[in-house]
Amino acid sequence: MSLLELEGIKKIYQQGEIEVPALRGIDLTVEEGEFTTIFGPSGSGKTTLLNMIGCLDKPTEGRINFAGKQLSELSSRELAMIRRYNIGFVFQSYNLIPVLTAYENVEFAIQLLSDKSKQEIREKVLDILKRVGLEGLESRKPSELSGGQKQRVAIARALVKEPKLVLADEPTANLDSETGVEVLKIMLKMNQQLNTTFIFSTHDPQVMDYAGRLLEVKDGKITRDERRDRGVSN
Repeated sequence: MSLLELEGIKKIYQQGEIEVPALRGIDLTVEEGEFTTIFGPSGSGKTTLLNMIGCLDKPTEGRINFAGKQLSELSSRELAMIRRYNIGFVFQSYNLIPVLTAYENVEFAIQLLSDKSKQEIREKVLDILKRVGLEGLESRKPSELSGGQKQRVAIARALVKEPKLVLADEPTANLDSETGVEVLKIMLKMNQQLNTTFIFSTHDPQVMDYAGRLLEVKDGKITRDERRDRGVSN
């Protein structure tokens, strides 16, 4: 089933009197449960494309359908609700709140939904932290965690609200290669167990190796679309 459909997406930035095209007509369909990587050189448009998918920016031209909703028809507040309930974000810089513990950073994300009891929230937070390998580290603050552990907290935070889609922007950029592989295996396992759709933007060949679908972007266009079988053992 299609989760995401982009039709004729163009994005033009205005710099004074000069128009700078970032996306030049993107057509893309993403199915539920995909594990997809967008890659390309700096300035190719991949981050802009990720921002469009994540409801962080609006296209200059074209239509985006996400989970049956036409995003171009929604207000800024409605787009914010789409992000809050349906999209999780994982960033290369982690973006954790330094004064909160690992547990509290994850709890904060689900508290925003405000439709669950305290006990339900506690159970979900502890379960997702265990799934990403942080059992026993719940009370540590970001300064007491390694880079890989911080990224695991960020993954738990993105997944705890059970979003339809997780967007990861260079999630392994600040990690050594061994830790990067561990983080990728966690996300792939979550993809397989929960059927959560993942879309990455990356330069990292390791991320591409784990992808079930590769999308290459050059000069604001998709120039390669390759599907592959990938898996990870438990």
